[in-house]
Amino acid sequence: MDIVQQQMLDSYRAARHGEAPPPLPGRHDLDVLRGLRDRLRARATAFAPPPRRPPHGRGRAAG
Repeated sequence: MDIVQQQMLDSYRAARHGEAPPPLPGRHDLDVLRGLRDRLRARATAFAPPPRRPPHGRGRAAG
């Protein structure tokens, strides 16, 4: 069964039970992808290594 047939079957069942029809396929895809992107960014920020600072006094010219 493909996505169109599943949508038609779900719409038919909803109409028979007096419920609202399901959303169209792909309607919420962008919201899901944005949520995934935000979650991955938050995870990368939470588990990022601390920033490295150069050691004091090393690499400087004496002077």
